Amino acid sequence: MFTGIVTARGRVRSIRGETMRRFEIEAPYDPDGIALGASIAHAGACLTVVEKHRLGDGCWYAVEVSPETLALTTLGRWSEGDAVNLERALALGAELGGHLVTGHVDGIGELVERRDDGEWIVLTVKPPASLNKFIARKGSITVDGVSLTVNGVTDETFDLMIIPHTADVTTLGALQIGAHVNLEVDLMARYAARLSEFSPT
Repeated sequence: MFTGIVTARGRVRSIRGETMRRFEIEAPYDPDGIALGASIAHAGACLTVVEKHRLGDGCWYAVEVSPETLALTTLGRWSEGDAVNLERALALGAELGGHLVTGHVDGIGELVERRDDGEWIVLTVKPPASLNKFIARKGSITVDGVSLTVNGVTDETFDLMIIPHTADVTTLGALQIGAHVNLEVDLMARYAARLSEFSPT
């Protein structure tokens, strides 16, 4: 379980394999604090650490990604050198600064508009049509691993306002029109929609 509060920005160090892909990720984390088998969210996708090594003041570690994850997330489009939003798994008793995030990507969205509004960046994202019913104004959504508040919705898109700090410490500030992002809808919205299917009419 995660919160959508990015704790580091990593870098794709190397990519190997085709059907089952192995990524090596550079990160500022202390490798002594990462157990083999630990879960780390990468652009919102929960992956398991299978190898780790110290690298300067940080580390590099390896994760292995299945064909299904490659197909259903943006990870299949990663290239060496790409920046990646990272979040360590939520520890019991830790501050819940964002919202509860599972690390299971629901779909891929496309950035269809970007504009500056003072110091803010406004991003307009088009999600898969199947996710529209879960996205509400002032509700939560996870975009490439970042917990965000939805500022507006239409029948086909939703808007996000990105503050300067978020733009600086995550990959969202560098997104350009046409970029694809991993989306995870709010758990509360998912359960509410499911319950409504069984409500008496």
